[in-house]
Amino acid sequence: MKITRSLGLQGAVLLAASLLPGCRAPGESTAGPLHDVVVYGGTAGGAICAIQVARMGRSVVLIEPGAHLGGLTSGGLGATDIGNKAAIGGLARSFYRRVGEHYARPEAWVWQDRESYRSRRQAAGEEEMWTFEPHVAEAILREMAAEAGVPVLYRERLELDGGVRMEGTRIRSIAMESGLELPGRVFVDATYEGDLMAGAGVGYRVGRESNAEHGETLNGVQVAQARHHQFQVPVDPWIVPGQPASGLLPGIQDGGPGRDGDGDSRVQAYNFRMCLTDAPGNRLPFPRPEGYDPLRYELLLRYLQGGVWDAFRSNTPMPNRKTDTNNCGAFSTDNIGMSYGWPDGDHAERRAILEEHEVYQKGLMWFLSNDPRVPREIREEVCRWGLCRDEFVETGGWPHQLYVREARRMVSDYVVTQHDCQGRRRAADSVGLAAYTMDSHNVQRTVRDGRVQNEGDVQVGGFPPYPIAYRAIVPRAADCENLLVPVCLSSSHIAFGSIRMEPVFMVLGQSAATAACQAIEAGVGLQEVDVEALQARLRADGQVLAWPEHGVGTRVDPASLPGLVLDEDRAELAGEWAFSSSVPAFVGSGYLHDGGEGKGKKSARFAFEVEASGLHRVFLAWSHHPNRAPRVPVRVGAADGEHALTVDQRRPASAEGPLRLLGTFRFEVGRPGWVEVSNRETQGHVIADAVQVVAVGEGR
Repeated sequence: MKITRSLGLQGAVLLAASLLPGCRAPGESTAGPLHDVVVYGGTAGGAICAIQVARMGRSVVLIEPGAHLGGLTSGGLGATDIGNKAAIGGLARSFYRRVGEHYARPEAWVWQDRESYRSRRQAAGEEEMWTFEPHVAEAILREMAAEAGVPVLYRERLELDGGVRMEGTRIRSIAMESGLELPGRVFVDATYEGDLMAGAGVGYRVGRESNAEHGETLNGVQVAQARHHQFQVPVDPWIVPGQPASGLLPGIQDGGPGRDGDGDSRVQAYNFRMCLTDAPGNRLPFPRPEGYDPLRYELLLRYLQGGVWDAFRSNTPMPNRKTDTNNCGAFSTDNIGMSYGWPDGDHAERRAILEEHEVYQKGLMWFLSNDPRVPREIREEVCRWGLCRDEFVETGGWPHQLYVREARRMVSDYVVTQHDCQGRRRAADSVGLAAYTMDSHNVQRTVRDGRVQNEGDVQVGGFPPYPIAYRAIVPRAADCENLLVPVCLSSSHIAFGSIRMEPVFMVLGQSAATAACQAIEAGVGLQEVDVEALQARLRADGQVLAWPEHGVGTRVDPASLPGLVLDEDRAELAGEWAFSSSVPAFVGSGYLHDGGEGKGKKSARFAFEVEASGLHRVFLAWSHHPNRAPRVPVRVGAADGEHALTVDQRRPASAEGPLRLLGTFRFEVGRPGWVEVSNRETQGHVIADAVQVVAVGEGR
């Protein structure tokens, strides 16, 4: 496959007409042609949406406020966050298959040999490829759009004040700041911000709901969950250490975090997903940004002096000796607390927030690579890397897309919540699956007991792919009859943390496009679309709408087991674990594994309290496989002290299923017991699945 940057003839003509001098005066309104579907937002989801419309024979125009197609997919997020690859179908899978075709060509490998590239995201024999360079992703999306005949208008921003022209509950047209007005039959808001949705008067939320609103446990303020990306040693928050009168260091919020579970209007942190390289011929040094202030990194300096260096530990390898570099640790690329104004901000306010993020993150890299107070070995490690000469060329190697992890979220007739993620509720009108862990980055940085603490990071998995309701991507009929919202869809904050992955946005973009075309064909509002007919067409186009229940012998329902059962979502974790359900058998929806990495740094502790003192049998679950560790250390904390054991996870736990008896131990009421699985001194993957505690005589 030859990658080009063609827009297609129709797209080129429309683009030229919209930008040529003399076509219209500044502020002058110029009506474009009527399109069946107008897609605003050239994210990957928006691009796939427009491509599907064109493939279904309807006229479409794709409008992108910036100069690039693909959003985060082409903006640095080359390490695809998936959850379960089998949940991805349709045009989304076609995109990743084209990525695989590109890297199958020898000429694609410029800075390294193809054989030397390794990725944990890649399985043997896969046609698709799940890691890629930013410019490759954009070129593929542009080519897919050109092949479908999709016209793309770049650098056209919606007029935020009155740019959405309504007739009752229908959008008639949308107006750009340039004066271009685009009428349409159906509109799709595929932006990360939801500007078109908001302009149409559709109800939405910003921030975190309280747990009480939807009966959730992981929403709102989350101090008790504040384990990940947290300060591991005490760090003084004051400009002059020990002197509160000197004021707080930059980036620390005055006042407490709030009460656990309470809602607020705060937004999780944004950052740039940097594409870095260690290839000398392609490496650019980190620039010192204008406005650099070393005090901004004093907190990080104190953390380093406390002996913790984890800010640069998320460098996922991409092809050609590049990375997708993300936030890692307590103080890293996430600009905590500086995103609150983005969702409802106008273009000028967002520009200021973007520039502040750029100065912060460029300054961070300059600080780590140049400040003499940073330990020499850290400076040398960071200086081995740099921006890429051949990525984001027009901005000196810096990503053109800010990672807007969450902004507005529509409120429609169906709000996806934690209950959907964890399988307690299942939507019948599925138009796609989500599969990732419920993942919120930190929201605020505060002071607690005289030390700095982050708040808001939640990472809870342990569930299989689940359906996204069609009702979650269409507004209430009373709000708008001809709008689809596949990105800022109707979801609670914590559920959106699972949904907000680029493959899911692509899947929902294709489903939105199909619904739009069927609504036009039937002459009905989007809320009246025949869902069964919609699902039939989606399946015919390769979409995955349902996840099969596990067969007998592969999944043990925790509710079917006697005694206390603690699945992996009840474990207190140290280190970064990954969720999987690929190797049977297991308890619940899956299990955690250490990836065979970070040896000695990861553990999972299952703590419990018995209802009656006495002897109890303790069982441990794991899914066996040849790649597992043969000697996994397990400790049991009982009334008479700790008991050290080892288990061989290469072998089946038992002939009956995934649970193995560790032994019989005495536990007492009011004295918590625990079982801890560790990856200390292990070779191979370590599994943490579930623990069962059964009183002797209770049966099993």
